[in-house]
Order: sequence, then C-alpha cells, then structure tokens
Amino acid sequence: MKHQQRVDFSKVSIDGGFWKAKQDMVAGTSLMAVYARFAETGRFEALKLKGVEGQPDTPHIFWDSDTAKWIESAAYVLQKSPNPELERLVDSLVDDMVESQMPDGYFQSHFQTVEPENRWTRRQDHELYCAGHLMEAAVAYYEATGKDAFLKMVCRMADHIERVFVREGSAKFHSPGHEEIELALVRLYHCTGERRYLELAEYFVNVRGTAKDHDSSYAWCNPRYYQAHLPVREQTTAEGHAVRAVYLYNAMARLALETGDERLCSAAKKIFNNIADRRMYITGGIGSSSVGEAFTVDYHLPNLTAYAESCAALGLALFAQQMAQIDEDARYADVAERAMYNGFLSSVSLDGKAFFYENPLEIDPMLHHKDVSVDENKERFPIMQRKEVFECSCCPPNIIRFIASIGNFLYTHERGMVYVHQYMESSARFETEAGPVSLVQRTAYPYDGAVAIDVQGVRELALRIPGWCGEWSAMVDGNAVQPQCRRGYALLALGGGSHTVELTLAMPVCLVAANPKVQQDAGRVAVMRGPLVYCLEGVDNGAYLRDIRVDRTADWSIGWENGLGVQALSCTGWRRRLDPAAPLYAPLQDDLEPASLKWIPYFAFANRGETEMIVWVQVR
Repeated sequence: MKHQQRVDFSKVSIDGGFWKAKQDMVAGTSLMAVYARFAETGRFEALKLKGVEGQPDTPHIFWDSDTAKWIESAAYVLQKSPNPELERLVDSLVDDMVESQMPDGYFQSHFQTVEPENRWTRRQDHELYCAGHLMEAAVAYYEATGKDAFLKMVCRMADHIERVFVREGSAKFHSPGHEEIELALVRLYHCTGERRYLELAEYFVNVRGTAKDHDSSYAWCNPRYYQAHLPVREQTTAEGHAVRAVYLYNAMARLALETGDERLCSAAKKIFNNIADRRMYITGGIGSSSVGEAFTVDYHLPNLTAYAESCAALGLALFAQQMAQIDEDARYADVAERAMYNGFLSSVSLDGKAFFYENPLEIDPMLHHKDVSVDENKERFPIMQRKEVFECSCCPPNIIRFIASIGNFLYTHERGMVYVHQYMESSARFETEAGPVSLVQRTAYPYDGAVAIDVQGVRELALRIPGWCGEWSAMVDGNAVQPQCRRGYALLALGGGSHTVELTLAMPVCLVAANPKVQQDAGRVAVMRGPLVYCLEGVDNGAYLRDIRVDRTADWSIGWENGLGVQALSCTGWRRRLDPAAPLYAPLQDDLEPASLKWIPYFAFANRGETEMIVWVQVR
C-alpha cells in the first residue's frame, strides 16, 4: 500500500487565475453572506442554549454542524489573510459554546435546549455528526490562530464520547447515523497526538454493519441507507444516502492509510470503482435519487430529477483525494477534478451569495407547473434558482470551506517523488523526505491546457495526464522530453536543483457518449473541453432544447462570455422547424434547419433567471 503525504493547503498559495477568483469571492462575499443568513435564522444564537422567538422547536438537531462548518471556513480564510474583525466573530461563538458545554463534556444545542433527557438515544439525530464538524472546525481554528479554547472544548467532547460509547457503552446506538466524526477524530488525533482519538475513529468504523450495530429506529428505511448493511470490509458498492456514504468511505481510506489495513483499503477501492464506473454523473455528481438522497442501482442516472447533492460531490472529491494517497492511480485525481469543476462548482452562484442543494443535468421550467389539479404529492424536480439559505443548510458552509482550502488537492509526495494532481496558478513550499522543495505553477487552466512549473529541490516529479487528454507534450528547461508514464502520471527525473517544466495538454472540444446502459442518455452526447462539462441554456438557444442536435463534425469556436465571466463555446447545430399549426403527431419529415448554439460551462448555469438547461443533447 502506498503512503503518500498530502501537502496541506497552508503551504500552498493560490496566486491567480480561476481558483484565486473563487477564493476571493468566498473571502469577500460568501463567508459573510452565509454568516448573515445563519444569524437571522438563529443558528448562532442557539449556541447560547436559548430558543429562537417564534420558533419554539429550535434549535434544530443539525444546526451545530452548520455553525461549525462556517467557523471552519472562517479559519481557512484567516489562515491566508488575518482579519481581526472576523476573528472576533469566531471568538464570540467559541465563548458561547465553551460556556454552554456541560461539565461532563457534552455539547449539542438542540438536545441541551429541547430534550436533554434524550441524549445519545436516537442514532438518526446527528449528535455525532455535529460533534465531528465541531472537531474539524476547532482544529482548523487552532491551526489558523493558535488559540486553543475551542480545541480544548472539543477534546473534552471527544473524551465524553469515548466514555459513553466505548468504556461505558451507555449510548443507545453504536455508530453514527450520519458519518463525519470518523474523519474528524483522525484529524483531532493528528493535531493533539492523542492516539485514543484515532482508536475511537477505528471503533466507529469497525462496529458499523456488525451484529452489535443493529438498529431498528429507522422505521422508514433499511440499513443500506446509513451504510450498515455489512461490515465495512465486506462492502463493495456505494449504497444509501450519498453524503453519509462518501464520508464513511473517506474515513475508511484514511484509516487504511494510518494503520496499513489492506482489507479496508481493498474495500475502499472496490467502492470507489463502483461509483466512478457505474454510479456517477458526467459532472461528478452522485446520489441520483431524492428518495433518501441516495445512490440507487448501477447506471441509473436520470437528468431532470437528478439529486446530486452539492455535499455529495464535495465528499466524492475528498474521497478521491484520500484514495490518491494510498493507490498511485491518476483516475482518483481525475474524479476529484470532474467533481470540483462541475458537479461541485455548480452549487454556488457566480456572485457567491446563493447555493444549490441539488444539481440537475436538465431543467424544463414547464414541468414545475404541470400538476395543476393537485395541491399535494406533486412530482418532485430540483429548484431552478439558487437560494441564500435552506432549512437544511449543510451545503453553503460546506461549499465555502472547500473552496477556501482548495490548495489541499494539488500535491502529495513520497520518498522524494512529488506528485502534481491538479493544475492551478499557485506557489508552494514544503518539506519532503529528500529536503525542502518549492513549486510555482503558471497556467490559465481549466480554460487552457498549458502549464509551466518552476521547481526547486525536486528529485522526481510526477505530472498527472488527465484521462480526458488524448495528446500532450512535456519540456524540461526548454528541451522536449518523452517521460515514462505510469498509471496516468508522467514521471520526470529532475535530480534536484532549479528547473522549469512545461506541460501542454491538448484541449479540443469533445463529444462524450454514455455507456448504453445509461438509458436516459441513449443517442445523446455531452460536450466537454478539458475538465469542463458544458451545457445549453434557453436564454441563449431558445426553447425546446431536447430537440436540438449537435453535429459530430461541427466546427467549434471559443470565446469569452462577458456577462457570466466564463469561456463559452459556439457551433452550428440543427433543430426542427417549429410550426405553431403543426398537429400533435405527423409523418417524419426531413425538416431540420441550422441553429447557432452557445454552450456555457455547466457550473455557470442558472445565473440568468429561470430558463431551460440541458447537458445531454441529440447527435447528428
């Protein structure tokens, strides 16, 4: 089993280009926009263990996780740019939590306020999930500021959880209904050096799906929903609630890395392959059904009703990133990239103020108004415009913490070999087993496939050749080289010193077909250029997008869409002439006419009002 070390985002600076603009958006707009929405809905006030006027049943069972992810996001922003006012906001929230924590270490604003008698009695009520996010936030804030009050608080909480679940066995369940704490405990272990926290993470992973873990409190579903249908080392397919699932699989991969557990690693690989080969949208979205927010069966990937929760795409990217550390294969970084630039990034508006919970691959506004004769039980379609806050607002703070720490995805290293997994305008300095190294990337990726990297101190460099790239070339110090390729990485022996490495990835427009088993996409293609999936919107292309046909031999042009601030593609396609007097059915005619088509990156859809949108189109 490989054991690559990930380079933490704190050692990576995103200096310009695509992701710098997104990080500036988070720091300058999104962070405080989410703060304002959480403040007005009472999420922060709840930390004082007070009810919210007019809402007698609050705080909700998962509000603490929303708060924690916002604090974690703030910590990542503070890591890169000190801000005393932002720090004071976080300190105030920490003070409220420390003051509200019970003497035995327990903290959960809902149960302490609404039903203290029911602590640790219902697996599905997110107590461990909230605790995990608080732990991650506390570690992040400690690493950003050096302040340890929050860290000490979550350590008391972790000690309490270990006592209740392991030593006393007094909780009414054994593993969390919503995974997250498993990852957080590993992170807490690395921050504090307290091995008990790693062992507690192992306990929660190892007990899942065993006879001891039986639970009948989920009356409306079966154990597949919360991944307890089998012990984790016997699981081979992605099942149930997609976010819970990828958080568990991420923890499995992380523990395999920490402990060298080959069976855990093998199970994680099989599950990853099941997702990537059979249960993932072309955008990197996962969880195709709104029923249970879940994976369904192989190749079931509907477009109009795609659930594809934002947190699930985020979780898949994290799972892929973790797998890359234990298995040298570029497909992990390929999947992370697919999710990052498409199914995850579509979740936030271009102005950074509003968010999608679901990310469909097709929108037909008419269908949202089709059930005119009923008031309830309407067929469900994803919303067509992003919102600033949801009743279940797990996604907004998750999205901003992910973007703020995107530098985590660039590099790993092992025995002097530095792996470049993602391409972004950036600089990095870190220690390897062979000594200090630095890398400076200069690129307009993802819109351009040219990447120049100034490296110092690197003995061997492994450059990912993305799976979408059919032609590429490399140069070292101006000289063309033909490096050996291994499992999707081009290997360059540099021997240390200072060098400039240039990688050129060809980025033609590509028409992509789905496996015939994906029946919803039969006879259709998706348009990609580089890592980006593109879509058509009605605002550019008129109505009835499903009738459009793209020519497989079309000439493509590339331009800048100023209104959206994105790169757009254009070509001539075909559509049937629309005759208002045409009958409902008529003999087939050759009545296609040329149509000028404009394609925008999928991540940019739904930023210009309600309109049709489609990814998979007919091909001629």
